[in-house]
Amino acid sequence: MTKRMVLASLAFAVSATGAQAKTRLLVNCFWPSSHFACAEVLPNWIEEIERVTEGRVTGIIPPKSVSPPPEQLAAIERGIADVAVMFNGLFGDAVVGPHVAMLPFVGNHDAEAMSKALWATNREYFAEEFDTVQLLSQFVISPGELYSQTDEPINSMDELSGRKMWVLPGPLAEIAKTLGSGVVSGPAVQANEIISRGVVDGHLGLDPQAVQSFQLMPYTDSTTRFSGALYAASFSVFANRDKWDEISPEDQEAIMGVSGDVLGAAFGAAWNAAAEAAEAAYGDAGIEVVEADPAFEAALTEASGFVTEGWLERAEAAGIDGAAALDFYRSQLGTSGN
Repeated sequence: MTKRMVLASLAFAVSATGAQAKTRLLVNCFWPSSHFACAEVLPNWIEEIERVTEGRVTGIIPPKSVSPPPEQLAAIERGIADVAVMFNGLFGDAVVGPHVAMLPFVGNHDAEAMSKALWATNREYFAEEFDTVQLLSQFVISPGELYSQTDEPINSMDELSGRKMWVLPGPLAEIAKTLGSGVVSGPAVQANEIISRGVVDGHLGLDPQAVQSFQLMPYTDSTTRFSGALYAASFSVFANRDKWDEISPEDQEAIMGVSGDVLGAAFGAAWNAAAEAAEAAYGDAGIEVVEADPAFEAALTEASGFVTEGWLERAEAAGIDGAAALDFYRSQLGTSGN
C-alpha cells in the first residue's frame, strides 16, 4: 500500500469515527423516580431526541436526583448533569420573565395551554434571559388552590383572614400575610408534616395532584374553586452550555423542534391528567368543591394586585417590557386583564 493510500485510509477512518460520534445527555429529574415527570415526560422526550437526531444524541435519567431542587442550575453550570428542570421561583432576580405565568389570576385551569402560552411569550419578550445555560423549554403546572381543613369552606375575605394557613412560599405567602392570615410557610414536600398535625386550619398553593401525592386528602374538607387561576407555578428546562455546543447545529435545531412548546405542552398535559385524576378522588375523600363567590374572587384579585405591580417593576429593571409581555400572555389564553 502506498503512502497516499495509507493517508487516505486514515482520513476515512477518522471521518467515519466522527460521523458515528454520539453525545449522551445526563438528564436530571428532582422529583421522585416514580413521578410522571421522571417516569414519562422526560423519558419520552429523550426518545424523541434520539429519533430526530438518528441516535447521534441520546440521554439517560439517573435513578436519583444529583442535587436538591434549589441547586439544579448550579449542578448544570458545574457539569454535574447536562440537563435539568428548575422552579422559576428559585432563580431569584436572575430570571424574571417566566414569573408572568405565576401572577395571581392571570392564568386558567389548563396547564397545557398555559405552558404553550408561556413559551410563546418567552420567544417574544425574554428569550435571552438565560445567559449561563441553554434554555430548552418552559412550562406551567396545574394551578394551586385554596383548601379548608374545617367544616366551614373558605369563601370570603373575612374567612381567609381569620384562618391560620399553610401557604406555599413566595407571592401567595405575601398575599396571605397582607390579608392578616396567620401564615406557616415552607416547601411543598414538607406540607404534610404541618397540615397532618392540625397546626393550621387551611392550606393554599398546592395543586390537586400535590394534595393527593403528599397524602393531604384525609386532612382536607373542602376546596374553593376560582374561575381563574389563583396561582400557577412555572418551570424552566435547560442544558449545560458546553455540552450543548458539542452537538451539531443541525441536531440542535432538531432537538429544539421537540423541545420548546412541544416539551412544555407535554409537561402541561401530564399535569392536567394528574389534576383530573386527583379531583376525581375528592368525592371518596369527602372533599367538597365550592365555587368561589364572585365578590370573594374580585376582592382577592384586587388585594393581590401588588404582586403584579412588583413583577412589572422587576421586569422593567431587567429590560423586559412587562406590560406587553403580560398582555401577550393573557391574549394567548384568551383571558382579560383585571
